[in-house]
Amino acid sequence: MTRQRLTETLDALLAPRGPVGRVLVTGWFSFRDGEVTAGDALAQRAVSQALGRLGIAHDTAWSPVFEPGGLTLDAARPEDYGHLLFVCGPVHGEQIAALHRRYAGCRRLAVGVSVVDPDGPAARGFHRIVARDGTGTDLPDLAASAPVRPAPPVAGIALTYGQGEYGARRAHDEVAGVLLPWLSGKDCARVDADTRLAREDPRLCGTADQYMALVARLDVVVTDRLHGMVLALRAGVPALVVDPVWGGAKVSAQADVLGWPALLPCEDLSVPALDRWWSWCLSPAGGMTAVRRRARLLGGGDADGPL
Repeated sequence: MTRQRLTETLDALLAPRGPVGRVLVTGWFSFRDGEVTAGDALAQRAVSQALGRLGIAHDTAWSPVFEPGGLTLDAARPEDYGHLLFVCGPVHGEQIAALHRRYAGCRRLAVGVSVVDPDGPAARGFHRIVARDGTGTDLPDLAASAPVRPAPPVAGIALTYGQGEYGARRAHDEVAGVLLPWLSGKDCARVDADTRLAREDPRLCGTADQYMALVARLDVVVTDRLHGMVLALRAGVPALVVDPVWGGAKVSAQADVLGWPALLPCEDLSVPALDRWWSWCLSPAGGMTAVRRRARLLGGGDADGPL
């Protein structure tokens, strides 16, 4: 659906009944235990933008699990809204039926949804539905025309929880306990870039060449693995590296051999230090340093040449 078509569709749904009043935008992203997909979030963004173009005041109810501090269904008082607008996902199940009961005084509309059971209480509770499925439907999914923001960096994550050979010097779990929550707070697309290969596991690469193809498409690799660092640099991709062994081991030794500065010993691991190296890795200086290390590793173009 083009943005103009969505605006016209919402105008047709909302306007004929006179003054619209405030609209509450809901979806599966509104339920505490509801699933939030990228498509759901983009559909909400498209609808919110279209309502803004129409000059219609609106709020969006979010799951408190997904959006802590945002408006929740519990806090969105039914008497404050003239319309409830449900976007994306299937109109099916008890959670939607409960939505009808709570907002019984609102005109309830659904757009860009799937109608699994037209005669079920979830679907029948809406005054109007503009579906994305069914015979004769010509409505493109709402996410297709949603506005998108500048793309964040793509970060590969390559961690290890093994390496028992280091015994009491292992800090692998502690490193992951800092890295993973820190990464969750970064605006980046996180990709599992585990260096392990497995032909029978579709979540892992099956060959080294497949792995190199993956790494080459990343903007940064966050790793506590030796080969997480080495293969990122071979691809010319900056690596934010943590040595997970107390006192340092092969990761620190090879970072020194390669002249790679973005290394943190586990003893020095902290959020400020991670933030500092993250910014550097994503800067032009970090990118150019990684490209130079790639040239050094490949010996001026010879993939099998010496350093």
